[in-house]
Amino acid sequence: AAIEEDVFSRALSGETAAFALLVRQHQATVFSLGLRMLSDRHKAEDLAQEVFLQLHRNLATITSTAHLVFWLRKVTVNRAIDRLRREPKIQAVPLEEADGLASESEDQDPLLARQLRALVGQLAPAPRAVLLLRYQEDMDPTQIATTLSLSINTVKSHLKRSLAHLREQMDKASGATGRSLP
Repeated sequence: AAIEEDVFSRALSGETAAFALLVRQHQATVFSLGLRMLSDRHKAEDLAQEVFLQLHRNLATITSTAHLVFWLRKVTVNRAIDRLRREPKIQAVPLEEADGLASESEDQDPLLARQLRALVGQLAPAPRAVLLLRYQEDMDPTQIATTLSLSINTVKSHLKRSLAHLREQMDKASGATGRSLP
């Protein structure tokens, strides 16, 4: 934590190498959130570039490394939601290329994980963001509400409805294949 604060302080003072290190420290989180939100590797890369350019322009407004993490999540999710709202409504494509991201365990069923990612990718932007922040970024509902500027009840409602929808869809899929869910 002291090293991260030092890098942050040096970046804040204008040191280019420190800013580059700051980007490297947080690029996986930003890219992973972008990929899960947008379901497209190239769009996620573009989004990450936009987020870090915006960070460079706004670095002076960031007060600490904790604030930096909060800011990066918020900007990434909000920019992804904006992009999704501008795009024509089409069926999401499964995120096969995202295998191995966001700490998937080695003994996990890859087919089940792929189906779940595809279903998450079909959720509307705001519920998808809530679900990803809760389960990928391990944020509690209060933090999510603050990050997305939503009420706590809206966050809880999105979580409850999204999880119920995912369970229902996974049950349908398992019934069709004869597989049982864990």
